[in-house]
Amino acid sequence: MGSLTSLTDAQALLVADASVIISLNATGYASDLIRALPNRLVVVDVVPQELELGRRNGRRDADLLSELVANGVLEVVSLGNEAERHFESLVVGSAAETLDDGEAASIAYAVAHGGVALIDERKANRICADRFPQLQVVATTDIFMHPDVARALASDQLAQGVVNALRLARMRVLPAHVDWVIALIGPEQAALCPSLPKTARVGRKIEVD
Repeated sequence: MGSLTSLTDAQALLVADASVIISLNATGYASDLIRALPNRLVVVDVVPQELELGRRNGRRDADLLSELVANGVLEVVSLGNEAERHFESLVVGSAAETLDDGEAASIAYAVAHGGVALIDERKANRICADRFPQLQVVATTDIFMHPDVARALASDQLAQGVVNALRLARMRVLPAHVDWVIALIGPEQAALCPSLPKTARVGRKIEVD
């Protein structure tokens, strides 16, 4: 099972939005995963604020992010003037053409600093393709598929981490990554992960019954 990750530039700055942090936290191996990457990973200060809102639902992502920052695993950054302009363009307008603050801030910072945006949502990917065609956008699964991550975690740990992200965080998986994910976690586990496409879950479940 070869690596299909789009994270091929070891020098690229990675800018993660809240959903990516939630998925990484859900794996149980967030620190190991991020430390395995050769890249610097940052979140814009809007993201911790978004995660704080999850406390009302009993989520611990804000605390887990704080631990990652305290341990030097990732950094929190702020928008500068150029990024602020991009941010405003992404949050002002019709609902169909705007994003939530965390996604918008992550994309804006990546554009302003020549980074790579770590975003899982399809709408955000579409808007990036339309407005910032020069921006590279990758998904959480690109982290799991990175060869350095495969060397840092045992295959059973990586598989369990992906299952956790799928089931606990409802991580979205891009169509191009579905086969890789199913090959890693197995069809029986895939059938139990509602965030995977229905065709993948139903088809695989039938095969193993």
